[in-house]
Amino acid sequence: MTDMEYRQLGRSGLKVPVLSFGTGTFGGGNEFFKAWGASDVAEATRLVDLCLDAGVNLFDTADIYSDGLSETILRKAIAGRREKVLISTKATFRMGPGPNDLGSSRHHLIQACESSLQRLGTDYIDIYHMHGFDALTPQEEVLSTLDHLVTSGKVRYIACSNFSGWHLMKALDVSDRYGWARYVGHQVYYSLISREYEWELMPLGADQGVGALIWSPLGWGRLTGKIRRGQPLPKESRLHKTGDMGPQVAAEHLYNVVDALDEVAQECEKSVPQVALNWLLQRPTVATVIFGARNEEQLRQNLGAAGWNLTAEQVAKLDRASDVTPVYPYWHQRQFLERNPAAALPTAK
Repeated sequence: MTDMEYRQLGRSGLKVPVLSFGTGTFGGGNEFFKAWGASDVAEATRLVDLCLDAGVNLFDTADIYSDGLSETILRKAIAGRREKVLISTKATFRMGPGPNDLGSSRHHLIQACESSLQRLGTDYIDIYHMHGFDALTPQEEVLSTLDHLVTSGKVRYIACSNFSGWHLMKALDVSDRYGWARYVGHQVYYSLISREYEWELMPLGADQGVGALIWSPLGWGRLTGKIRRGQPLPKESRLHKTGDMGPQVAAEHLYNVVDALDEVAQECEKSVPQVALNWLLQRPTVATVIFGARNEEQLRQNLGAAGWNLTAEQVAKLDRASDVTPVYPYWHQRQFLERNPAAALPTAK
């Protein structure tokens, strides 16, 4: 029996584990994803076994991950135990050369959902994400299509990813206006070295009941404990091939955060990644933190991030080291906390 903690995903009845497994490392079907990992079916099955033993039953994938290969390998890795797992997948990004092979149009979403169901070998998706915001398709078309997928039983819950605040709020308003299924989750980039999620999306999520599913919680591979001041990049790091494609971080800011992580890790006898992940687990609105793993060793290491809590003093130390002055209008809003308390720095749960 596991001691894994489960939280409700936003304003829904679905409970998800606080740690979930990202399968972008399955397949390695192109150079970009090969830099993340290239687990074959045998290794993927072992990783799924370890996750389920630890109570991690949510597996996150997307149609574009290795051009569908991640979904196909996940299907084989969970064979015979679909009812024991939750599957999150995504659509919106380009999946073919045609003018309608991308976006959130009714045409593309129905086709993308059917293709994902086929690759995953299932007749329903637990959490279906819009991988990005499609500004060309009316939100009424997007959300009526998603509502149809929910009422038809092909999708249980809908979520979005990488939306700005106004994107998400507009979508929620459309759903509320017509009584359609509502986004209950927002898959977002959030880490100790990139805390922009806190400025607007976190208060919005708290106000509207949208839970956060965190992607790249180790800052695009920068908070693994292997990157430190005055040291070269480790030989095996996805930053060699993908560093320019992800979020950019000033070196001094990164090293200040890593210095604080090192101190806290020594205090609580945990690893740097475990401390970085645990800090996220104590942030408001966070439902689950999605981590990846190239192999069993990395997986076991990341699983050790749950089941304990940093002290308030340790959280405060990490908060101080990672804080930056926000962009406008958020720095201005911090000056009006008497009537705008959501603009304050978030506190641990």
